[in-house]
Amino acid sequence: MKSQPLFNPLDIFDVNIKYDDPTSINKISSGIIDLLPFNYKRPIIIVCIGTDRSTGDSLGPLVGTFLEEAGLANFHVYGTLEDPVHAVNLNDKMAMIRQKHFRPYIIGIDACLGRLKNIGNIKVGAGPVKPGAGVKKELPAVGDMHITGIVNVSGHMEFFVLQNTRLNLVMKMAKQIVAGIMEADMIYTNKEANLQLEWDINKETI
Repeated sequence: MKSQPLFNPLDIFDVNIKYDDPTSINKISSGIIDLLPFNYKRPIIIVCIGTDRSTGDSLGPLVGTFLEEAGLANFHVYGTLEDPVHAVNLNDKMAMIRQKHFRPYIIGIDACLGRLKNIGNIKVGAGPVKPGAGVKKELPAVGDMHITGIVNVSGHMEFFVLQNTRLNLVMKMAKQIVAGIMEADMIYTNKEANLQLEWDINKETI
């Protein structure tokens, strides 16, 4: 939904990498793991924002669909091609998520526009995304963490630019983001299991 991440002092720790970099999957995964809360029993929610009515804006729902098809051990996914999270239903979807999940830790995923030289960049960072900011829409910020992908150039006729973004690029970026999230889900699952084991052992020895 053409997001802009809000400023956060932790931005210096952001991951910002081209989708076709050979290390992109590992760096996306590491960026996610560095920001996730461990041993706090908070459900991890991935909110993939966007719509398939615009190729440039389909990054989020493509990620959501690929994740849903692959299956995740611990992360919950909202926003797919079949059931998208977009400007019209964003408030209702977020209210539903917060009602269904106690103290959710939310990862907001969205497409955005940027400089020509940065097209294809994927960013993982602390703090929320601001959906619609790239096309002058006022929507609530989403997420404790954000993952954004620059799908095209900003500055002029943003709606037209998004409509004419190459689906090939968006698909490739989505697949890299999905691979990074799946790796992070596996690492998170193992770390949480080890923390629980340590907690159980400590209780038995007290």
